[in-house]
Amino acid sequence: MPSFDIVSKVDAQALDNAVNITKKEITNRFDFKNAHVVIDLNKKDFKINIETDDSMKMDQLIDVLINRANKQGIVPEAFDRSKEGAQSGKAWKREVSVKNGLKQEDAKKIVKQIKDAGLKVQAAIMDDLVRVTGKKIDDLQTVIQAAKSWDLGIPMQFENMRD
Repeated sequence: MPSFDIVSKVDAQALDNAVNITKKEITNRFDFKNAHVVIDLNKKDFKINIETDDSMKMDQLIDVLINRANKQGIVPEAFDRSKEGAQSGKAWKREVSVKNGLKQEDAKKIVKQIKDAGLKVQAAIMDDLVRVTGKKIDDLQTVIQAAKSWDLGIPMQFENMRD
């Protein structure tokens, strides 16, 4: 029976490359000359700690980071920017977490969308992925096309297609 998996993964190496390219670009920018800028990637927790002089530079730095990550193949929805930056002494600090893996409520949203589409497929939640099975590959490809148009606020990838 044909199946595929819907996952939400971020490549750790691509994220590391995006952070390193951002560091290099910031050191060459005129508006960041002699500015206090620290970008630190925690690969284990998928969190980026950023420290700058003021909130305006913080916003510019995050925009550059997201732009560089997008060029590395990481979609902007993967970055959780809900936490606001806080001032600690003279520096502004902010933690940007990167969404990696499907949460249970996101997986439930995906399953609900698949059931609402009315296609002859079954969707099952397995840990941090959703496995979709059907009798025909055409039905699975229809699910993939429909899923690309859903706006759930999470990055989705489709992998492990089996016949």
